[in-house]
Amino acid sequence: MNTAEHIRLEANSKKEVPLEKWGPYVSERQWGTVREDYSSIGDAWNYFPHEHARSRVYRWGEDGLAGISDLYQNLCFFIALWNGKDPILKERLFGLSNPQGNHGEDVKELYYYLDNIPTHYYMKYLYKYPQETFPYDDLLNKNKALSKEDPEYEILDTGIFSDNKYFDVYVEYAKNNSEDIYIKIEIVNRGSETADITVLPTLLFYNKWQYAGDEDKPSITFLNNQSVKASHKFLGDYYLYFQEAGEVLFTENETNFKKLFNRENKTEFVKDAFHDAIINGIDHEKLKEKKQGTKCSPVYYYKIKPNDSQKIYLRLTNNQTEKPFAENFEKIFETRKKEADDFYNAIIPSETNADQKNIQRLAFAGLLWNKQYYHYDLERWINTSDGISPDTEERRNGRNHEWKYLKNQDIISMPDNWEYPWYAAWDTAFHCISLALIDPDFAKHQLVLLMREWYMDPQGQLPAYEWNFSDVNPPVHAFAALQVYRTEKNIYGKNDIDFLKKIFQKLIINFTWWINRKDANGNSIFEGGFLGLDNIGLFNRSMILPGDVLLEQADGTSWMGMYALGMMDIALEIAMYDKSFEDAGTKFYEHFVIIGEALNEMGLWNEEDKFFYDLLSLNKSNALPLKVRSAVGLIPLFAATVIEKEQRDNLIDFTKRMDWFQNYRKENNKYLPSQDKSSDDCILLSMVSKERLGFILKRVLDESEFLSAGGIRALSKYYEQNPYSLDFAGTHYTIQYDPGDSTSNMFGGNSNWRGPVWMPLNFLIIRAIKIFGYFYEDDYKVEYPEGSGKFLSLTEVAKKITQRLLSIFEKNEHNERLVFGPYNWFYQKEENRDLVLFHEYFHGDNLRGLGASHQTGWTALVVNLFYNMNNQSMI
Repeated sequence: MNTAEHIRLEANSKKEVPLEKWGPYVSERQWGTVREDYSSIGDAWNYFPHEHARSRVYRWGEDGLAGISDLYQNLCFFIALWNGKDPILKERLFGLSNPQGNHGEDVKELYYYLDNIPTHYYMKYLYKYPQETFPYDDLLNKNKALSKEDPEYEILDTGIFSDNKYFDVYVEYAKNNSEDIYIKIEIVNRGSETADITVLPTLLFYNKWQYAGDEDKPSITFLNNQSVKASHKFLGDYYLYFQEAGEVLFTENETNFKKLFNRENKTEFVKDAFHDAIINGIDHEKLKEKKQGTKCSPVYYYKIKPNDSQKIYLRLTNNQTEKPFAENFEKIFETRKKEADDFYNAIIPSETNADQKNIQRLAFAGLLWNKQYYHYDLERWINTSDGISPDTEERRNGRNHEWKYLKNQDIISMPDNWEYPWYAAWDTAFHCISLALIDPDFAKHQLVLLMREWYMDPQGQLPAYEWNFSDVNPPVHAFAALQVYRTEKNIYGKNDIDFLKKIFQKLIINFTWWINRKDANGNSIFEGGFLGLDNIGLFNRSMILPGDVLLEQADGTSWMGMYALGMMDIALEIAMYDKSFEDAGTKFYEHFVIIGEALNEMGLWNEEDKFFYDLLSLNKSNALPLKVRSAVGLIPLFAATVIEKEQRDNLIDFTKRMDWFQNYRKENNKYLPSQDKSSDDCILLSMVSKERLGFILKRVLDESEFLSAGGIRALSKYYEQNPYSLDFAGTHYTIQYDPGDSTSNMFGGNSNWRGPVWMPLNFLIIRAIKIFGYFYEDDYKVEYPEGSGKFLSLTEVAKKITQRLLSIFEKNEHNERLVFGPYNWFYQKEENRDLVLFHEYFHGDNLRGLGASHQTGWTALVVNLFYNMNNQSMI
């Protein structure tokens, strides 16, 4: 791994924070976030809507189109566009808020992350801009009129792209060094007529002086028709050089109080001034005459002929130079693109075909473009005003008020920079598993970051997400840490035991929190609430149930068994180098056995149906199984590992203690979740016995239940014709198979676990089946698919399921991709054939992409599936 990018990554690994100073750290959406909500009732979507974004200053970060910023987001660069017809400039992506969409919030734009590498020395972004008036009102009104049973009305449904009357706007970044960035903007007219477009490359200072006062206010100063200087107390001086523009406009990044609230403005130069100047000619000359500000744009006016293009070159650097665009400067883009090619050629399995390589490259690009500056100081947020709404007692005791110590200001891998521009604890863990393939140091940093004292609460709980930090996500971080460690060891040859030790200490605190807080009956059967699976239950699994009723969860208990096993695996790996960790391995092994006993012996396994179900525990004694065959009953498969002979031979104390514990439980006729393999003396630890594994897989591999053409569904298709109902506490509850968008309002209604295919769930199922296949080898075969009469080893089954998942993204015999569903007509156009989107989840029947459209994010796990399938790896 000696490419130019690997050499740069090696240099970054020696930093305290293994990140480049400049990167794609600008969010796609800052409006509508909890951070920007200063209302007394916690109404984030309505308090700061899209309509305010162009006129109102953000307090906790910036957003912009194809943007970049420094690590602390002092200075930002992004682009703005105008087609001569829209009522506003296109400065940021448009989408519906949660109340506006029939399935919650949803971006209504076409944009694509084409390329990126971990140091961001090369990046490429594509935005598709209609030449006719953008259909803002059409998208809003038609979606608001739709029901939960209707599919969403998307921008490709409006007809705005049907006749190719649009621009492809490519934004390309190529670094000369860490603080010297060349920028190329290329606008291609895909239509059949000459079309107008105005382009405003924009330099902007994030308004932090609203906290500290104007004394340290930064400034951007006009130098000449091809350059401006940006000066900041902490960042220093930067220069933006650009090809000669029609004009250079200046304003201030200040709220237009007059327009929004009918109050006096702080200055006549406000954030949305360019909109009024370019579109309506208001104060245009004033902005041209102004030679200093905190927001600046050179303006380019073009008429582009059909199938023709225009290029704009810029350079953002900390060095002043008389010749910013030296002869042949364009070659920097070719050089950095070649380095990106070399980097991915060294990582992506060579045996994959061109389409598969493209899919992986785009998934990595999305993962890296979703790195975002995230700033949220709870104590400051709760106790201060934004200058618009007063500080109130309701806010001081409102959302997240228990998390006053939480002070986040970091670059974080986000699920989706528009739909989820905030971290979610378990999402981040999955991101790191994919990031480890290309940047293991950043992956390790992200996992450790979540455990730091400015994230984890004093009792050990990890913050779930900003809408409710106290919600509980599945505890997958020990598993993720081990996956990251093993990936780095297998690919890069580095055994980072120090990383495992560091995160193990923090994970112990979190594990203890789970043991103390989420086992109300003291029987090792765990609650936890919705546990990231939103609407998978009959009712909201996070709600407080009446009386002494508890929801004892098969998945909560299974996640904890997986957690204990992951902690044991980490302790044993460390113990191979440091024997003092053997005792910890023993401790977590015993935790695993006790949790496994609870799962198998205390009613969660239903002998009649041969499946794991949640239980409603009534008065801590009587229990009612909730007989819904869902992912809840598959999660017990995830708690599986193999202890190799080498470990048993080297870890004598652990082996001695485990043998004693096993013998004791056998002699006393107690549950024991392990199986020996006499041929090479390895041991399988699993909460699911060989017999019960067969029963579960019979359901999993049945196409009339869990097995779809594109992987494993989250809910059995059986409930399509046979809904399950329950009358409880005066309410009638029903659940049935919903393969597409959510038809309920639970958790905002924008995600659905009642039938679709989810990538992280499938990733864990495939891994579990591979572990069982590794242990049982060809001695254990199952019918695949159920009813076919064909029997395969579990290793072969894992590969078959993997191939089904990958088929969602790969071109089929019709040159279509299942992910695009009814929109394949658009993606068969010459310029769009290699574009791929990585959605949050996929329709359980036709595999069309649903939910967040840029969820790379955890759907980037597709790259791990490619890697693991071609390397026959268990990681």
